Order: sequence, then structure tokens, then C-alpha cells
Amino acid sequence: MRRRTPPPPAPLPQRDGVDPVRVRLPYGGTWATVREHLVERLTGAAPGMIESMFGSGRIVGADGRAVAPDAPYEPGMFVWFHRELPAEVPVPFPVEVVHRDAHIVVADKPHFLATTPRGSHVAETALARLRRELGIPTLTAAHRLDRLTAGLVLFTVRPEERGAYQTLFRDRRVRKEYEAIAPYDPSLDLPRTVRSRIVKERGVQAAREVEGEPNAETYVELTEHRGGSARYRLVPATGQTHQLRVHLNALGVPILGDPLYPEVAAPVPAGDFRRPLQLLARRLEFTDPVTGAEHTFVSGRVLQAWESYDSWAGRS
Repeated sequence: MRRRTPPPPAPLPQRDGVDPVRVRLPYGGTWATVREHLVERLTGAAPGMIESMFGSGRIVGADGRAVAPDAPYEPGMFVWFHRELPAEVPVPFPVEVVHRDAHIVVADKPHFLATTPRGSHVAETALARLRRELGIPTLTAAHRLDRLTAGLVLFTVRPEERGAYQTLFRDRRVRKEYEAIAPYDPSLDLPRTVRSRIVKERGVQAAREVEGEPNAETYVELTEHRGGSARYRLVPATGQTHQLRVHLNALGVPILGDPLYPEVAAPVPAGDFRRPLQLLARRLEFTDPVTGAEHTFVSGRVLQAWESYDSWAGRS
């Protein structure tokens, strides 16, 4: 087996809090030049974009020097470049910093803001914003929240410590509590622990429950209700994609503002920040793997549909 060579440090600085793209040329293949491979690999690029980037010297090697358009293909070689940032509508809500020290930053993310760059959300993400606002280019997310979910996210400051914090989540040594606003069903027997098998297929927006060994577990508790709405406390023991949204939907009380459950809704226009998903990562508790400190962080956000349903629903 061929041993993978660890990537060298990026020769390009961040731009708007976003790292340059790194591409490692694979072993095998019949490409004669680096350009041929990138044209074939980056099929989503605009026509002529790769040639333009080579022509302007924007694709560089590990030494920071521009790679020539006719540079021969070298298996295992790394190249870097900055992607053309998509036009993004600014998310008009702040990222609140709950805690900051030499090792971690805990942020209270608003609805509609992605945690890390992905797809059409790049500079308008919590990570890129915090890198710019705090002046910490090494900041990295230890875990993620869905773009539509608000609440607490843990970021690491030092690259060499990132793995220790990510391991906390992998080994389920972080206690996470969420809050959701959903319909009230007096016949629903709560509290209870919901267990099921959830699968999320690539290219399909919604996850689904299937028969088989459970891989998702959520403790669900009713905390209060008024009118036709209720507040639910959710404590996940696992972290499957859309787990909380799927489990509440399966109980017959889908979270208010959910565009995927029970049915996939038509996409809303960019810049439509009405009726946010009423799901909040309320609490994080863990023992710091670097300092040994016991941490408890609580979001200061209030879910709008509970504070004023009419305002959230656009009736006032």
C-alpha cells in the first residue's frame, strides 16, 4: 500500500476568512499536464475558468510559485488556488461569542448561517466570519450545526489541538441539549427516548427512517405548552444528520419552520430570512481535553415562535 504524504502548509493566505482550495493529484490516470487533470476534475468551474487561472498565475505549487499551464502531471503533487467566491446575500444576524480562551471559541450561531464553507455558502459562514472578526486565521470548527439551526458551536484555536476536541464529539463525551418549538399533542406520551435507524442518501435533501439496527437515539421531553404550540427539550445520544428533526416528525410534531419534514417545501428566495426553523442548540457541557476545565455553555437566544408566534408567522 502506498503511504500518503501529509500535505505541506498552504502557500496562499486566507481570503475573507476562507482557506485556499488544496488539490492533491492522484496516482494513476493518463493526464499529461496538471491543467488537463484540473479541467477534468473541476467540472463545476465556469467555461474557461481553469485556463484563466493558469494564465494569471493563480494556481500555485507548494513553493508558492505559479504552476505553468503546460506543467507535467506529477502524481501526489499538491496545488492550491482560491475559488471564485459565489455571490452571497449577507445573513443579517450576528454571531455572538459566548466564550474565548487560548484554546477554544464557543459561538452562538444564528439561524440561516452555515457553520463552515460548503457549496454556495462560503464567506457567509460562522467560521469565516469569526476568523475575520476575531483575527484568528487558525480557527476551525470542532463540530457543525445545520445552517437552519441556531445555537452553540465549538471552534478550536490551535491546529494541533483540534483532534482532541473533535474526539470529544466522536466519543460522545459532550452533553448536548437542544430546544425546539413544535405543535402540542396532548396524547403524546412524554418523556420518552426515541430510537430508530436513520439514513441520509447523497443528493437527497431529507433523511428517512428505515428498518434495522437503531443508529439514532434522542431523549424527548415536553417542558411547557400553550395554545397549540409546545417547547420540547431534546437530548441526543447520537449525531445522525437531521436526527432531531426526523425524530420529532416521527412523533407527529414536526418542528415549526422545517422545510424538509414532513414534506420537502419549495426553496425560498435568497435573502428570505422569515420563519426560521425553531430548533436551537441550547447547551454544551464537556471536560476540556487540554486544560481539564469543566465547561458548561448556554445559548442566550430565544426561539421566536415561542416568544411571539404571530411575529414568527408574519402575522404582525
